[in-house]
Amino acid sequence: MKDVIRISSAVPRLKLADVDFNCTQIIDCTKKADAENGAVVLFPELALTGYTCGDLFFQDSLINAVAGGIDRIVNETASIGNVAVFGAPLKIRGQLYNVAIVTSGGRVHGIVPKTFLPNYNEFSEKRWFSSSKDLNCDSISSCELGLAGDYVIPVGRDIIFEFGRGITFGIEICEDLWTPLPPSSFLALSGAQIILNLSASNETVNKRSYRRALVLDQSSKCCSAYVYTSSGYYESTTDLVFSGHTVFALDGTLIAENKDKLSSDYILSADLDLGRINADRIRTTVFKDSTTLYGRYQLSRYVNISGINAESDGELIHVSPSPFLDCDNKDEYCRDIFDMQVTALMRRLELTNTVPIVGVSGGLDSTLALLVSLEAVKRMGKKPADVHGITLPCFGTSGRTYNNAVKLMKTLGVSIREINIKDAVLAHFKDIGHDPDTLDLTYENAQARERTQVLMDYAGRVAGLVVGTGDLSELALGWCTYNADHMSMYSVNAGIPKTLISAVIGSLVSHGAFASAGDVLADILSTPISPELLPPDKSGAISQETENIVGPYELHDFYLYYIIRYGFEPEKIYELAKRAFKGVYDNKTLLKWLKNFYRRFFTQQFKRSCQPDGVKVTCISFSPRGDWRMPSDASAKLWLDAAEALCE
Repeated sequence: MKDVIRISSAVPRLKLADVDFNCTQIIDCTKKADAENGAVVLFPELALTGYTCGDLFFQDSLINAVAGGIDRIVNETASIGNVAVFGAPLKIRGQLYNVAIVTSGGRVHGIVPKTFLPNYNEFSEKRWFSSSKDLNCDSISSCELGLAGDYVIPVGRDIIFEFGRGITFGIEICEDLWTPLPPSSFLALSGAQIILNLSASNETVNKRSYRRALVLDQSSKCCSAYVYTSSGYYESTTDLVFSGHTVFALDGTLIAENKDKLSSDYILSADLDLGRINADRIRTTVFKDSTTLYGRYQLSRYVNISGINAESDGELIHVSPSPFLDCDNKDEYCRDIFDMQVTALMRRLELTNTVPIVGVSGGLDSTLALLVSLEAVKRMGKKPADVHGITLPCFGTSGRTYNNAVKLMKTLGVSIREINIKDAVLAHFKDIGHDPDTLDLTYENAQARERTQVLMDYAGRVAGLVVGTGDLSELALGWCTYNADHMSMYSVNAGIPKTLISAVIGSLVSHGAFASAGDVLADILSTPISPELLPPDKSGAISQETENIVGPYELHDFYLYYIIRYGFEPEKIYELAKRAFKGVYDNKTLLKWLKNFYRRFFTQQFKRSCQPDGVKVTCISFSPRGDWRMPSDASAKLWLDAAEALCE
């Protein structure tokens, strides 16, 4: 899959100061990672000797064995198609350094020494090692290390390694991450998409969660992927215990982590979608500004590594079918959304000194708008009756939705008004010469526009504010009548996709937030989504189901997320959809609605260009004043051609 790379974290068995044994482990793990299609395999800090060797680092026998160990690893992994990054103590120009060795294809491509050496509490690294800032060279020859061949090896903390299709990574070692200005910050600003950290962090109570938070935070600030691999429990337990902690992070999101708190002798692999990193670095202006401001403090060198098959099939990527709900605590997430809606509406009502007016249809969107309005007036110290709920039945209104609308308003205690608009719409048909038996777009839109006119005029009569009910998914698809349900005085659902509307209401129901209306809310959640602009069937049931016309909202919300959030191409979105909806939709169905999304998204931009005010609550908003600026006459040809070229 494009822009997806698989990286393996290896925490092998270890024998302190037994270089030969540790070499074997590193070689075996490198081969296993390659068999699992890991393009890069990362080992812990000082993996070649062990981190806890203490004053044995002063012994020539150990340090001299390291050079032979590196040579053995280089030779025995020469035919393997991945990159191995392992830690070792290495003598360079008369000083000993704690370094990361980068090797593939039968050679060492670079050496990165540790910069910040902890020398407090249980750590005494300055006793044995020099810092990268003490280096008096930026390269050494392979001969100096006693390696076969004669070539130049770059040395320094400023190296960025590049391989595959422009994939880049930089390296820092353990304590480097704990500093106020980690080297990885400068590496990211110089273009490193991935940061690899070789670590030997001992375990103490609660340190695991702190370490995880540190990795996630740095990956977020650096707009990067971050892979952290620490020494396992085969290190010395004389005074400490090491946990073998592995963390994969992507732009602040936890991708993978080893399960056991104390681990060793394992390989954990993860697929990292660098397309997310690339997209965010382009659109996040502060990242670019930081590059301009701080980039001059460290000008990185690029080292190319050839012969690596970097692209992964993405099999290990977790692709949620509900990306807008892909979070650890869905209830808390939904309550936060509801609170943002309520707070935003409260502020607007206070500024305008108005009461909320909601057209209540018995559907999901108007239900959430009504609940938000009710909670807003409650927090303002007003009564439920200060919310005006208006039901506006017409030709397409079914008994189920009508009854649910009335029952909902009664149980919530809002002011209720029923205004049947049939006669007004028929009079309008007569005025414009439309046959009411012709069930076309005019027939449908006239009802929607009459409802909006009534709501607006009623608001003027009672000093009210028409609260919009339309949602983010409808804006994306243009599934709203221009200057009808498309328009309001404040649109509380404008930033919420349809699938999230259901989740928010469901969360409120499960927590008893509106207990008196629990039964009717449950029935509304199970009612088919419909604009109800065509007459019910012979049994009085809904005849016009939205998802049969424009497609399933769970698919459209999935497409919406990846198209707008990351700007992915149709091919990649299709591949992600096949993984997310495997066994739910066949490929033909996925492609059909993907093409329909693109068609509708481009042709309906004019509706988004003049949408009313509404609060942003997720990472996506279509406000023309903020997140989304697009010409209404843009062509969809590029995207549709790409979608047409995809195979089912």
